[in-house]
Amino acid sequence: MDGLASGKGDNNSAVTSSQVLSQSHALSTSSPSSERSQPTIQTVHTSNSISMAVTNNAAVIASKMGSPSSAPQPVSVLDRRRIEELVKEVDSLEQMDDDVEDMLMQIADDFIDNVVSAACQLAKHRKSNTVEVKDVQMHLERCWNMWIPGFGSEELKPYKKSATTEAHKQRLSLIKKTLKKY
Repeated sequence: MDGLASGKGDNNSAVTSSQVLSQSHALSTSSPSSERSQPTIQTVHTSNSISMAVTNNAAVIASKMGSPSSAPQPVSVLDRRRIEELVKEVDSLEQMDDDVEDMLMQIADDFIDNVVSAACQLAKHRKSNTVEVKDVQMHLERCWNMWIPGFGSEELKPYKKSATTEAHKQRLSLIKKTLKKY
């Protein structure tokens, strides 16, 4: 697997595949299998950016920081407290079962794994050993119809005005005629 660049495509913030594999191997050998089954997210604060690292048995996404002085503490991607906060934003009286919370956490983890795998495949297709923001963006835009604010693409997307068909124009003119009668 490859790494994810946290910047706008600069090579300084990308991680090579050998670094990712070595980090993944270190994580998988240092913790018991029951702890490895849950993907976690690590946030690394740097002077230039904040990078997120998703770690799983086979994938580690991280930002290159030169020589890290201390390892960041793993944090869950989506914990129960955050799920409860999101639900209260929608409906303050709603109560969820533990099974529902577990399912939502699993869906979030599966989504992240899916996006990471697809971004790695796009980077491989570009014949690159690093995953860049544009790889993640392309997958999210094409497959999930999602645009992440703050990470705009290089080109401005023109607004596509839907084409008006001749049949639609005829229906509109018929409606206008009937409205003029009254």
